[in-house]
Amino acid sequence: MTDLDPTAQPALQDDKTLPVVVYVLHLAGLVTGITSVIAVVLAYVSRKNAPEWIQSHYEFAIRTFWLALLFAIIGAVLSVIGIGFVILAAIGVWVAVRCIVGLSYLIKGRAYPTPKNWML
Repeated sequence: MTDLDPTAQPALQDDKTLPVVVYVLHLAGLVTGITSVIAVVLAYVSRKNAPEWIQSHYEFAIRTFWLALLFAIIGAVLSVIGIGFVILAAIGVWVAVRCIVGLSYLIKGRAYPTPKNWML
């Protein structure tokens, strides 16, 4: 007879809560900005103790943050000539798509296949 405790916490390997929070904070960062910083800090702190398949999501989230920051700086500088506003809008769409795709892999319980890619 197995002892099933309905109040038992899921094993760390199966716990997707924190990576979901990281993705949601990135999405909220499109409006607030600061929540993306919180997301990347959480990803850095949680990455080393996570199972390998969740580590791919943390790495993906970290790269999303740094690439978005790089392109946001470029977009801000180029806003003087107008093209920067287009770049900033494209970054918002890019971050949203990356987070949604990352969430879909996470919910399916799969590692992100290419966390080091620039696009998806």
